[in-house]
Amino acid sequence: MKNKTRLVSLFIIFAVFVSGCNLPSKNPQDTASTAAAETVQALLSATPAVTASFTPLPLPATLTPIPLPVSTNTPPPTATTNCNVAQFIADVTIPDGTVMTPNQTFTKKWRIKNIGSCAWSGFSLVFDSGEAMGGPASKPISTVNPGQEVDLEVNLTAPAAPGAYRGYWRVNTNGNVLVPMVNGYQGKSFYVDIKVQNPATPTFTPTVTNTSPPPFAVTSVTFTNAGGCGAFTATANITVNGAGTVTFHWIRSDGATPPAPPPLVFAAAGTQSASISWSTTASGTHWFDVYIDTPNNQQFGRASFTCP
Repeated sequence: MKNKTRLVSLFIIFAVFVSGCNLPSKNPQDTASTAAAETVQALLSATPAVTASFTPLPLPATLTPIPLPVSTNTPPPTATTNCNVAQFIADVTIPDGTVMTPNQTFTKKWRIKNIGSCAWSGFSLVFDSGEAMGGPASKPISTVNPGQEVDLEVNLTAPAAPGAYRGYWRVNTNGNVLVPMVNGYQGKSFYVDIKVQNPATPTFTPTVTNTSPPPFAVTSVTFTNAGGCGAFTATANITVNGAGTVTFHWIRSDGATPPAPPPLVFAAAGTQSASISWSTTASGTHWFDVYIDTPNNQQFGRASFTCP
C-alpha cells in the first residue's frame, strides 16, 4: 500500500510540472492549479481505494515466565589434607578373646602403618578408653616415615576379677591431636580384648602301677676316644635296661663296612663296651657311628677325629 501511495504522489508532481511548462495561459497559476486538480481527480477515479484490515493474533491463555539463571558464586573445592593418617594392620600378639588368668602380665603389640604424607616425629601411643589394664597413659613412638609400618607395644596386667575386658588405644601427634585410624575401631582407635578366667582346679588321677618289666632295649650309647690321625680308637659304651642280647655294627664316614663285632650278652641292666680302630691320614674329619640292630633298630653316634 505504501508503494502505491508513493507512485500516485510522484505522478501528481510530474503532471503538475509538465502542465506548468507546456500549457499556455493568460493566468499560468490558475491553469496549473486546474490541471493538477483534474489530474488528481482522474487518478483517484481510476485507482480503487485500498482498505487495510488488521486481525489481532490470539494471545495465550497464560504466560509462564522463564526463570533467569542465578549465579551462586560457588567456591572451587579445596583438597583434603592427608598429612597425619594411620592404618591398623594386625594384632601381632594377644589375639582378640585370648584367655588370661587373674593378674596375669602380658605384652600387647599392634602393627600400625603411616599412610599419611607427613612423618611422625614426637608422636605417642595413648590410652583412650575402656580397661587400662595397668598400662601407661602414654608412651612415645619412634619416628615413622610415610608408608612405613611400626609395631606399638605396651605391657599390661589382666584384671583380678573374671570377665571380658577391652581397652582402646590411639596415636597422638606432637601437637596433642588424635590421628585418624583407617581399619580401626570407629575409624579412630585399636584395642586389646581378653577374657579373664580362674585357673582350672586340678583333678587327682591315680597312677596305675605297671608290674611288668619294660621291654629290653639299649637306653644309651656313649663314646670314649683315644689317639687321633693315623691311629684312632673309638670305644662305644652300650647301656641296657635289663637282661638280653645286643647285636650291632659300626658305620664309618668313608662308607667302608668294618667287620661285624660279636654280640653283647647282658644278664641284667648295665653297660658293656666295644672298641674299633682306624689308621688313616686322609685330610678331613672322620667318624664312627654305632647302629643297634637288636633290640632297638636304632643308630647312635658319634666318635670323630680330624686329620690335617
